[in-house]
Amino acid sequence: MQRAGRHGRQPPEGGPMENGVGQERGTPEPPGPAAPRAARARPRLVFHTQLAHGSPTGRIEGFTNVKELYAKIAEVFDISPTEILFCTLNTHKVDMQKLLGGQIGLEDFIFAHVRGETKEVEVTKTEDALGLTITDNGAGYAFIKRIKEGSIINRLQTVCVGDSIEAINDHTIVGCRHYEVARMLRELPRAQPFTLRLVQPKKAFDMIGQRTRTGKSPGEGRVASGKETLRLRTQGPAVLEEGPSPSEEEAARRVDDLLESYMGIRDSELASTMVEAAKGSPSVAQLAQGLDSVLGEFAFPQEFVAEVWAAVCHPKGDKD
Repeated sequence: MQRAGRHGRQPPEGGPMENGVGQERGTPEPPGPAAPRAARARPRLVFHTQLAHGSPTGRIEGFTNVKELYAKIAEVFDISPTEILFCTLNTHKVDMQKLLGGQIGLEDFIFAHVRGETKEVEVTKTEDALGLTITDNGAGYAFIKRIKEGSIINRLQTVCVGDSIEAINDHTIVGCRHYEVARMLRELPRAQPFTLRLVQPKKAFDMIGQRTRTGKSPGEGRVASGKETLRLRTQGPAVLEEGPSPSEEEAARRVDDLLESYMGIRDSELASTMVEAAKGSPSVAQLAQGLDSVLGEFAFPQEFVAEVWAAVCHPKGDKD
């Protein structure tokens, strides 16, 4: 049976031949100005993946952003990248706490959830809020991350967490970011029915039990510390870096909660970006100015910015 992905490891770099330049081991050269430290050689990172509803294990490498990641997974399983709705880490279940975002741990196992059945649901907006939290996969699909208990959507049994929103009233929203979809839903008039076209993830077979990371040899794909992660970027190459500290993770969680409360979206990468901005802003006014310059399309209200600054800079005063 043909195995998906490629095997093998790169030989170690360094030694007498470094960056293609021979290095003599004889008399050292006279001291001169300190040369800038060479960047650490980029390691070969190989990740294991399966389709969440059941498949053989494949290997992927060489991606720098989410779209390239989906393309690699699609190539392994001979499907179209547009079939992939989202990915979870280390679980085949539709677990929104395990969504793949902008960072992948070096030991993470990637499960791809692909398109299943399409369904249309008629909704009447009897309240301002539908009770949905929207996120997106970074590659053009917005989907439901959370449904508030007792909300309008919660009373519709056919709408589920993990469903991708493909269209609103026959207007396709594929390619829209999650905050754009949330804004469209907020702006729909009350008391007027509208239709959601949803795509649910393909369901796993009944015989599939808990998945484990079997098949990965000990230490394979590891670089140094288990805390290191591969950060995927929309533009530019992926970056290998240390994971966030516990305090940074807590601050990002608080900001993500605020995003859900104010805007009906969740986005851990956006929350982390805002945490970094708040840490470098001595006041709410400067944070507002900084966010407006890089994230102006969100049009964050002033009270939201103030809560973000307090959550990051004065977390002890906040209550969960």
